[in-house]
Amino acid sequence: MVHQAQGQMVQEVAAGDLPAPPSRYVLKEKDRPTGGVAAPKLSFPTVDVRRLADPGDVEEAAKLRSALESWGLFAVTGHGMPEELLDGIRDAGKQFFHLPTSEKLKHANRTDAGEFQPEGYGIDRVDTDEQVLDWCDRLYLTVSPESERRTQFWPTQPPSLPKLLHEFTLGSEKVAKRVLEAMARTLGFGEEFFLAHLGEDVATYARFTYYPPCPRPDLVYGLKPHTDNSVVTVLLLDSDVGGLQVLMEDGVWVDVPVLGRGELLVVVGEEMEIMSNAVFRAPTHRVVTSGRERMTLVLFYQPEPERELAPVEELVGEERPAMYKKLRAKTFGDGFWDAFALGERTIDHLKIKVDQPEQQQQELKAA
Repeated sequence: MVHQAQGQMVQEVAAGDLPAPPSRYVLKEKDRPTGGVAAPKLSFPTVDVRRLADPGDVEEAAKLRSALESWGLFAVTGHGMPEELLDGIRDAGKQFFHLPTSEKLKHANRTDAGEFQPEGYGIDRVDTDEQVLDWCDRLYLTVSPESERRTQFWPTQPPSLPKLLHEFTLGSEKVAKRVLEAMARTLGFGEEFFLAHLGEDVATYARFTYYPPCPRPDLVYGLKPHTDNSVVTVLLLDSDVGGLQVLMEDGVWVDVPVLGRGELLVVVGEEMEIMSNAVFRAPTHRVVTSGRERMTLVLFYQPEPERELAPVEELVGEERPAMYKKLRAKTFGDGFWDAFALGERTIDHLKIKVDQPEQQQQELKAA
């Protein structure tokens, strides 16, 4: 049965000019962002992906390794996409969310029976009355392989959006490929090491997320804490308004600053954490709101659905035994939606961690 809240768009709620968000969005006090107190800023490297393509560029490779070992994310330049394209897709995304609701609902993420489906326009899945809802609406689309695109979910308004998204997808997939090649080289492998495990028809999904202005940002999440269902994720952040935060190992949430106009952000996903046997770890992140609107576009880069997802053999041995069980990429992807609704990591929700003595886990974490 579909929950009645599934059809309530946050943008409509925000337009009501309420003094505070309705109770469905209000977090328990222990979970609330620190109201009125600025979080520390995260300082991480900016990596030039053109230079990453050169195996002899040890300086750029060192930046990448530092980012992977410390934060699990980094900014990128040198991606070859003109700023006009990035500005254009940002503007087109905002134009879509500013359309009348009736126009947006032509691409709703609900079946004719009203049931939730991942693709399309709406809010994330609502399961229970107790579930605290995020302060955002989204448009989620399959973008690769092109043969898998479901055009009924692709907006025709504004008219520029489909073409711009196609061009951005092609450019972002090149970024993901170069990053994966460079990640393999940092471990001493050939650049095709990780790519070979993904398959020919890798799956790529796009998520436009719109965060309306919020009257009480201290009470809600724009997007709850989570890790990404991806090998790597490529993000085009809002050019003016921040909100993304990352959880550090000491339990402190830190702000990801607004990036330069032509910069992208790359984040390690849980599927890479599994494949790399936790050499690379997926950072937990969330979004906080403000009194200003914010829109982002995120591309999730994933293996072919029928591929096996497991620690690669070359990174498993006596000193570093397999930390995760084997499963299909599709099984992991399907489990993500259940885990996300509950605010859990998919790895934990599906119970695919291999039980290990606590001392051994600490040693591996320090390795």
